[in-house]
Amino acid sequence: MIVSIHQPQYLPWLGYFDKVDRADAFVLLDTVQFKKNEWQNRNKIKTAQGWQWLTVPVTYHSLQPISEVEINNRDRWQHRQRQAVLSNYRKAPFWGLLEDFFEEIFDGHWTHISNLNIHVVKRLAGLLGIETPIYVASELGTFPDDPDDRLIAIAEHFGADTYLAGSGGKNYMNLQKYDSRGIKVIFQDFKHPVYPQLFCGFEPYMSVVDLIFNCGEKSLQVLRGNE
Repeated sequence: MIVSIHQPQYLPWLGYFDKVDRADAFVLLDTVQFKKNEWQNRNKIKTAQGWQWLTVPVTYHSLQPISEVEINNRDRWQHRQRQAVLSNYRKAPFWGLLEDFFEEIFDGHWTHISNLNIHVVKRLAGLLGIETPIYVASELGTFPDDPDDRLIAIAEHFGADTYLAGSGGKNYMNLQKYDSRGIKVIFQDFKHPVYPQLFCGFEPYMSVVDLIFNCGEKSLQVLRGNE
């Protein structure tokens, strides 16, 4: 059994969902520290001028876990993002597939970034047709603070014999710990596909919504490199 684990992100890119798709169980790690200027409250969409951020404003303090970080709803972020999505994707060939999804995001009252991201990841995985069960770490129990021990304990929680890590894990993971507990570590090797996009040229590393807007029901095939 393969388990993969990642922080809940906002409108994640294609490689994130490749990890979800390749796992037998995927865990949203909402118990670790929130990181400023990363992907937990923002992501990229393509525009006629290149790419732009869609950012959810948050209020947080140092060392605060993702699960406790509140959204700053005094900021009109939903209005701005609605306008950005409409302006850049209203003419996309598969606009209708995500219309309801974005209405949930922009009409909903979201208080914490973790709850928003958990909803986003689960809904987008379902829209892609990914059937991997998705769990939330804070709902599973208490795990060690040490990063490797934490991942091992979560894998053992599911009785997994394999942990699917991101490619960057090679630089910081203590693989001997996993081996001593009988857990094999495999590393993601995602090859970004090229697919039709709106506007001129191809812009990689966009949110997966760009793929869905442009490729519709074939998005999972594209993600898997089968199209």
